[in-house]
Amino acid sequence: MPTAKTLLCACEDVTRAEVRRAFQAGHRDLESVKRYTGFGTGPCQGKSCLALVAQELLRLGATPAEVAPFTIRPPCDPVALSALAGLDPASLPLGGGRGEPAPRPPEQLPRPSAALPARADVVVVGGGIMGLALASELARRGVTDVLVLERGYLNAGASGRNGGGVRAQWTTPTLIRLAKRSLELCRRFAVELGVNVWMRRGGYLFLAPGPAQVGWLERTLPVHEANGLRTRLVTPDEACEVVPQLDRRRFLAASWNPDDAVVFPWPFLWGYAARAQALGAQVATFTRVTGFERQGARLTAVVTDRGRVACETVVNAAGAWSKEVAALCGVALPNRPTRHEILVTEAMTPWLGPLVSVLGNGLYFSQSQRGELVGGMGDPEEPEGLELGTSLRFLARFARAITACAPATGHLRVVRQWAGCYDVTPDNNPILGAAGFENFLQLSGFVGHGFMMAPAVAELMAGWMAGGPPDEIFTRFTVDRFARGALAREEFIIG
Repeated sequence: MPTAKTLLCACEDVTRAEVRRAFQAGHRDLESVKRYTGFGTGPCQGKSCLALVAQELLRLGATPAEVAPFTIRPPCDPVALSALAGLDPASLPLGGGRGEPAPRPPEQLPRPSAALPARADVVVVGGGIMGLALASELARRGVTDVLVLERGYLNAGASGRNGGGVRAQWTTPTLIRLAKRSLELCRRFAVELGVNVWMRRGGYLFLAPGPAQVGWLERTLPVHEANGLRTRLVTPDEACEVVPQLDRRRFLAASWNPDDAVVFPWPFLWGYAARAQALGAQVATFTRVTGFERQGARLTAVVTDRGRVACETVVNAAGAWSKEVAALCGVALPNRPTRHEILVTEAMTPWLGPLVSVLGNGLYFSQSQRGELVGGMGDPEEPEGLELGTSLRFLARFARAITACAPATGHLRVVRQWAGCYDVTPDNNPILGAAGFENFLQLSGFVGHGFMMAPAVAELMAGWMAGGPPDEIFTRFTVDRFARGALAREEFIIG
């Protein structure tokens, strides 16, 4: 006889009680429950547990639309990195179109039962970490008439698809300041919001494979030191004292900051969403923005596929979809969404302290608290586009790069790969402040580092929106800088 302790997902030890707890917390659809409990993310990729969890959700009252199966992530079965490294990436297409379900007609999508409010002081477009952190920080300051609109489920976008790195190693004092504050807020997150984000301060180790990268690190180091970071330029031998599995023949020097960290991204969204809602803000998932109403220099309402919401202020925090959202009211943003792929291996005994990245090829990898190796790598040939499918080419490129950097990883088996989108700007810095309309505020363009900047940026933006003075980032990073030519390109981008 099944009980509350019955395992529904043996790979991740998810019980019937945990699925029920997720449902009671408002996570009714399979994708949300997957991210809330972790079911379906182990080696079998849902083959054994998907039907069991779906049956349980139907018993609890979920609708057929809410239990539409998610697409099992490739590879279909665990594959060793050494086998993937034997493939020639040049012979493989960029690919795409796999790994995500085909779009469903609106009537088949999960729909919240509660109606949208007729108006809200602030409407935030985008329920990723930027939008939810802002809503939470606004509510904490007493601005509670806030509505967050998310086109899918929470964690559907880049916030739920990234590697969780949080680092202070940047090239400008502004980004270093923001990152240091985010690290501090991450450290306090579990205590203040009651959600464990599994923060691990194992540091970041950037490997310089050639003289050009060594020179770049040497020029960057004084900026780090002047801004209070404990960054050191270390030799290959010293780097191998931190990670003995590295092949010291593959790099000439490394940049090491022991205070950088890795977190588990998913709980961040639950924590911010829960606090925002507890303080009075509203979060509407599966709600797509389809247009705006305007009067003169102001937006007056947000139009969605579930109705219209009048508002005083609109914040565009839609990440890779920000350009698309801005275009709905005729505002042109220079943002370029670009696919970025990540993979995870089976869990293993802890052996890797820091997040390791190789300058030049964009490889990065770390070990999660659960023991999995999590890593990604950008592809210079990746075109602009909202592409969330995955590719064999990425697996081959990543496998070759990591087994060259750390040969002992060859036996590790890949159990899952996925893709998200970077929200790229021409100078690799965000776009903040008003654009097009005086009450249309931008909170986008963070390239691949939005997740790590969100706690600090949301705190500053909420303080400004609540009546405080604007931080300099809201004048430095406005969209008109591209027309003015006032650019300071950030080069410390990985992946």
